[in-house]
Amino acid sequence: MKTTETPAPLPAESGGPTVSKVEVPPAPRPSGQKSEGTVLNVFSHGILVIWAIMVVTPLLWAVMTSFKDDSSIFGSPWSLPDRLHFDNWARAWTDANMSDYFLNTVLVVGGSLVGTLVLGSMAAYVLARFDFPGNRVIYYLFIGGMSFPIMLALVPLFYVVNNMGLLNTIHGLILVYIAYSLPFTVFFLTAFFRTLPTSVAEAAFVDGASHTRTFFQIMLPMAKPGLISVGIFNFLGQWNQYMLPTVLNTDPDKRVLTQGLVQLAVSQGYKGDWSGLFAGLVMAMLPVLAAYIVFQRQVVAGLTAGALK
Repeated sequence: MKTTETPAPLPAESGGPTVSKVEVPPAPRPSGQKSEGTVLNVFSHGILVIWAIMVVTPLLWAVMTSFKDDSSIFGSPWSLPDRLHFDNWARAWTDANMSDYFLNTVLVVGGSLVGTLVLGSMAAYVLARFDFPGNRVIYYLFIGGMSFPIMLALVPLFYVVNNMGLLNTIHGLILVYIAYSLPFTVFFLTAFFRTLPTSVAEAAFVDGASHTRTFFQIMLPMAKPGLISVGIFNFLGQWNQYMLPTVLNTDPDKRVLTQGLVQLAVSQGYKGDWSGLFAGLVMAMLPVLAAYIVFQRQVVAGLTAGALK
């Protein structure tokens, strides 16, 4: 008796019969679990809506008030302006010297932001990628700098800056901002650099690239989401900084926006230009909102990428 072998089925490319896959429908969820998830989603979305209203309402009210005259601000504070008073913005920009304060703030924050990102990224890359004696000690010193209250350092910081001849100077304030922002920047970017693949840097070393070239041309572009995220956080903190410039910058010609707004509010007394004050407030607020709106996707991507390893 001869046994015949059953021929193997031909592949689909040769015109042979094909075997269709049977899709198994997913098992239905229990009704109790589905209702619990619906209730949780409704609750979380409700909390987010309430939080959004609490945040957006003061901003919209400040923008609306900046286009009113003083009588409308006190007479009908919640009504829309009868017409747009653009002269409020012009008066705040020129008469209240908001243009000078804005320029000083851009110079200080721009210089400190660049210095913080460059120095912080270099320090974080070394701490994250290289093992050497004292690595963890240096890292924890940066962490300790985050927990040190700036109020305790104001008096000695004033004398140090004064002895260095940097009091009431733009570059002196830039250096203080950089030192103030470095601990958080190094902490954030160290965790981010640890998530980047080491194979890319090793391949660059094999091709003959130096450590400097590998960092600036390969690793730093890969860390762009993290740099944007920590840059936004530093921008917010430095732009809204009031304590440091009040102590270290007493020259009226070199005040920043926060000092200018406080001076504008104090100088008004009982009879003041409230419409101009709200216009100046919105001027100081717009760059922060614009920066976050433009880079909001990069901020979220940087936070999630730095949290995963």
